[in-house]
Amino acid sequence: GARPQPAVPVPVPQVGTNLTDLRLPRRGTVRELGGCMGPIWPSYYSECSALLFVVDASNPAQVSSSCIQLLSVLSAAPLASVPVLVLFNKIDLPCYMSLVEMKSLFRMQDMVSCATQPITMLETSARDGTGLAEVLQWLRSALREP
Repeated sequence: GARPQPAVPVPVPQVGTNLTDLRLPRRGTVRELGGCMGPIWPSYYSECSALLFVVDASNPAQVSSSCIQLLSVLSAAPLASVPVLVLFNKIDLPCYMSLVEMKSLFRMQDMVSCATQPITMLETSARDGTGLAEVLQWLRSALREP
């Protein structure tokens, strides 16, 4: 017989890069680099005008590695004044950690107070669109013409 399908699809880690063009109203390109590509992230920092850092809020096993990657990004000299939006994604899943829990685990208050760049945090669901309007508004503000 047919195998039952899981109620929630198993996510596949991003490998490689994806480019997406947006108009907000100014044209900008979003470059998606998966977490496993962390070692090459610095080669893209000089092109970066704003940074979206996405964390899987449903995966407690990856919190520590995500936190270390975020600290590395925040301490990179080319990103010292680049606005950062930390997205705690997958809040549509029943096992997600709340924004309060994620802020605590990441010690976000300490990160924000020590960082040179502005940091904003949002909860999102890429699947159902929760938080998307706020992300687009943040991008419009962050990429405003100087």
